[in-house]
Formats: sequence, structure tokens, C-alpha cells
Amino acid sequence: MSDVTQFHNVSHIFISFIGAILLLAIYYNIRNRFKQVLEEGNTIKRVDKGLLYLSFGMLVWVVSGIWAYAAGYFSYTETTSYQIGVNILSTINNLFWLLALYYVHDAPKFIYQNEKNVKIIGVIIVAVASLTMLLSFFVGNKVYYGVKIAAIPDVLLTTFLCYLMGVSFFRTFMHRDLKLVAIISVVVISLLFLSQLYDVFVGLDNDFVNLMIRIIAKTSLVSVFLVLATSWVIQLAHTPKPNEIRIKFLDWSLIQLSVPSKGIYEEKIDFGSKTTQYKNLLNFAYRRKFSEATNQSIMVNSGGEIKSQTYLTRIVDNINSILQLEENDRLERKDLITFIGESKYRLRVLPEHIFIDEALLKEYKE
Repeated sequence: MSDVTQFHNVSHIFISFIGAILLLAIYYNIRNRFKQVLEEGNTIKRVDKGLLYLSFGMLVWVVSGIWAYAAGYFSYTETTSYQIGVNILSTINNLFWLLALYYVHDAPKFIYQNEKNVKIIGVIIVAVASLTMLLSFFVGNKVYYGVKIAAIPDVLLTTFLCYLMGVSFFRTFMHRDLKLVAIISVVVISLLFLSQLYDVFVGLDNDFVNLMIRIIAKTSLVSVFLVLATSWVIQLAHTPKPNEIRIKFLDWSLIQLSVPSKGIYEEKIDFGSKTTQYKNLLNFAYRRKFSEATNQSIMVNSGGEIKSQTYLTRIVDNINSILQLEENDRLERKDLITFIGESKYRLRVLPEHIFIDEALLKEYKE
């Protein structure tokens, strides 16, 4: 094992370990400080574990670094057993990244909060890992036209996950007005993808350049994760508490809303011709105020009462547009409507803070 490889492996282990510990410390601090916001709901407790799974993924990096260091020290990097160990650790790492993206609000819609698709992709990850191990057994490290055949499936899968991470992080940081960080995150994940090409194309055999790219990518990714955690803290700190929000339904298309932490005090909002948005909001309010705890949510999917999450977003966008709120005071969808699992959403307002005009309520029931 060369000095450059040894330096890379040791650096990789400690950088990943420190990053994982920092993320775990931040996650448990957030859990303690914002427990009420994170565990909203009466019967279903759904805690955001995205940061936790990112830290687990980095702990897998620690183990893979130790495995690589041991293989180099005892000179068995060219053996099938070493390659199988690499494949298993890569699979576990990919699964943790996938589970983390399930909780990222700005991840592609086919994966965000979509349990069915996450399970399907999880099965694909395991299948690809199995295929890679079979190729390792029967093909080994043989090279055809400068390409390591056994490494192709795993690199293709990593490419797909890098795409998901790049899109998710870019949208997340842009949404939180961290444009520079959004660009840096894409560059970092591109470097991470580039470093994987060495495992397939033997022509890219400059160990110094490749290992330098890997250590830069992974160090930078730790920094991106820490910024993501910090922005999550800021977001939670600015999330209105359920007991401060009050909503009154005064007439068809007309409501009165109070969210003091956002500078909204008894503001009247006329939905006008946006009757679908108003009816959806009224449906949420009626369920929340008058139904049993287990029936206060509404199914939002192609087969549910509301066909798409887009209808939920439009409710909040319309409120922001009418009130002409400043960027920092704009309401987000999760400020008013919370996800409680299995495609079910519920109004965050407490039942006792929901008021519906008697005449309007009678018309609604009819």
C-alpha cells in the first residue's frame, strides 16, 4: 500500500467518523429541542429521520475505510472476498442514502414520502448488489476493453443515487435561499460521481488524482450535510406552533387567519374564484374540528379524496399571494398542513382554534 493510499484511507476514516458523530449530535439535539414540532399528530408519530440516515451512511463510510486500510495493509485488495466486502458496504450505504431522501421535502416526487417507490428502489439496490457479487465470483477483476465488468452494476446504481441526491439538495438549498450552497452541493456530488468512474475504467489509473478527488468530495459532502442540518434547525425554529395558529371560516371563499410568528394577525383572505382551494381547506378544517382523532386526516394521492399534493401547495401559495408576504414571512405548506404517513395529511391548527360560521357550517353539511 503506497503512502498516498494509506493517507487517503486514514483521512477517509477520521473525516467520515467525525462527520457522522457531528450529524448524530445535531440530530439528537434537534430531537430534544423541537420534539413537539417533530412529533405532531394524535395517533401517528412520524419523526423526520433524514439526518439520522445520513449519519448512518457516513458510519458505513468509516467501516469501508477500515476495510480498505486492512486490505491494503495485509495485501488482499485483489481478492474476491475483498470485492464482496466492498459491494456489501456499498449496498448498505446506498440504502441509507435512499432512506434519507425519503424525508427530503424537495426530493423528486416519485421518492419523497412514497413508501411504495422507496421499497421498489430498495429491492433494486439489493438486486444490483447481488448481481455485482455474482459477477465478482464468476468474472472477478477481469478487464474487457479497459472496463471492469463486475463493477458496472454498482456504478450505475451509484450514478442514479447521485442524481437523486444532486436534485434533492439543489432544490432544498434553493428553497431555503442558499443559492451558493445549492451550486456547491451539485459540484460536490458531481465529484463524488466522477470518483466512482475509476472503479470501472482502468484507464483512469492515476491513483493520486483519483484519491484526491475522493477525499475532496467526501470532505465537502460532510460540510454540505452540516449546512443542511443547520438550515433544518433554522426552519424548525421558524415553524409556527400549532397552538398559535387560528383560522375562521366567515363565508364561502372567505377566511380569517392569524399566525403571529409570521406577522399575520387576523388577516382576511378572499379565495375568490379559487373555490377548489377553499373547499379543500374547509374539508381539512371540518375533519380536524369535528372528527375522531383517527379520522382527522385526508388521503392525498391518485385514489384519495384529493388527487395530488399540488392542490395542497396551491392553498398556501394563494394565501401568500393575497397577503403579499415578505420572503422571510411567507407561509410554507407544512406550516398549515402536516403529513402523518401513508399519504395522509391533516391540518396543523388545533381543533379549538378552528371556527366555522354556523350558517356556513349548515350549508357545508347539506
